[in-house]
Amino acid sequence: MMTNSENVLFGAFRNSMRNEDAAFLHLADGTAITYGGMLTRSAQYANALLALGVQPGDRVASQVDKSVDALFLYLGCLRAGAAFLPLNVGYTDKEVAYFVGDAEPHVVVCRPDRVEAVRQIAGDCGIRHVETLQAGGGTLVEKANGASGEVDDVRRGGDDLAGILYTSGTTGRSKGAMVTHDNLLSNALALKEAWRFSEGDVLLHALPIFHTHGLFVATNTILLAGGSMIFMEKFDVDGVISALPRATSMMGVPTFYTRLLASEKFTRELVAHIRVFISGSAPLSATTHREFQERTGHAILERYGMTETNMITSNPYDGARRAGTVGLPLPGVSVRIADPDTGELKAAGEVGVIELKGPNVFKGYWRMPEKTASEFRDDGYFITGDLGLIDDEGYFRIVGREKDLIITGGFNVYPAEVEGAIDEIEGVAECAVIGVPHPDFGEGVTAVVVRSGGDRPCANDLRRALDGELAKFKVPKEYHFLDELPRNKMGKIQKNELRERFAGTFKKG
Repeated sequence: MMTNSENVLFGAFRNSMRNEDAAFLHLADGTAITYGGMLTRSAQYANALLALGVQPGDRVASQVDKSVDALFLYLGCLRAGAAFLPLNVGYTDKEVAYFVGDAEPHVVVCRPDRVEAVRQIAGDCGIRHVETLQAGGGTLVEKANGASGEVDDVRRGGDDLAGILYTSGTTGRSKGAMVTHDNLLSNALALKEAWRFSEGDVLLHALPIFHTHGLFVATNTILLAGGSMIFMEKFDVDGVISALPRATSMMGVPTFYTRLLASEKFTRELVAHIRVFISGSAPLSATTHREFQERTGHAILERYGMTETNMITSNPYDGARRAGTVGLPLPGVSVRIADPDTGELKAAGEVGVIELKGPNVFKGYWRMPEKTASEFRDDGYFITGDLGLIDDEGYFRIVGREKDLIITGGFNVYPAEVEGAIDEIEGVAECAVIGVPHPDFGEGVTAVVVRSGGDRPCANDLRRALDGELAKFKVPKEYHFLDELPRNKMGKIQKNELRERFAGTFKKG
């Protein structure tokens, strides 16, 4: 999928520009950054990275708050031929140390208030370059300010890495999913067509940019359409409501939509002009889908994807957007339902594991060839680990997650990691971590704990012990205490029983 440029992904962005004077970003202060400004600023970041010795294929890790400069750092990485490694701002020092040690980035970028801790982490890994970045400042910003606004984009082919995104595993260490230029370009092109994005679109962008949804799905699709974004540094109900009259479209996680529905200011009149609302990163409840349509007249367009593949399926732009489904396969993507153990294909209506093949599927896990091989069938289909079915109209439904993944507020939480941290706390004999329905976050992380001996830690004791050990979104929101956990005859904890028992933990009222 080579373009006319020697840099596949950024070359496609450049070829999609209608003119350099068109707006790319609309900012909170009322100003706009044009496409020409994007070219200049991304070139400055590319030159700043090249001056630090970044070579083609080097990794650049970034753990910074969302800002215009953070976005241009990503684009600068592409132009410098680097692989961008975005890290959740909630990750602790312990978690960052693992990612940095595993990926061995040439440059690590962090907030100024984190620089001492990150320098220690980087030094322990033999990494020399630690730079800072925050909205409007930091050492990398200063280097970019002093750099040329023109650069010869480093040649990158379709199979070269554009980024590495870490996705937690249920056991063992986290895995770095390697995504290529062709992976990202093919998916953004498919989404542009499927969702009818054009140069006239103004996307309200309130998502974080440290994962695939806000960074690749939203940003890449708009760049290929030649449209613009209302760029918000975080989601804020009043801010979004104020910005919606200037937007034509919005992407969000289900939590965004439940919070908008909770506001009396969110009315049918406010969004009558909006072209499409899109939801992903976590299951959208049928209740939220129905309430949103009743309030606004808009049926939210739900889609399905994952870190390793970007988007896989989508409800149709034209046609029925069916609540509780994630729609139909995107053009060029083959999706099937199979038996998790044997790989035998399932008939319509039968539950199995979702598998897919297509140009959007990642290159493999960073430095984990055996793990990569185990996640693919012999015929090249990637095994997602998500359980689903195809209904009688060909729509895909997600019915569960084979490995008990919890999705809370759009973030992935794997129980084994949280369980391991809790098990280390004095006074805990064992625990099970589950996700149960939450009216705001989709699922709430919940721990069921068995205490040991004379030590009787309470919920607050456990929260304090986990502070600094796990990112805040992984820390359980509620704790329940039992004398023993339910098990089957083979000794396996029956999490389905726990989910049923504590399903009402976060009920409204």
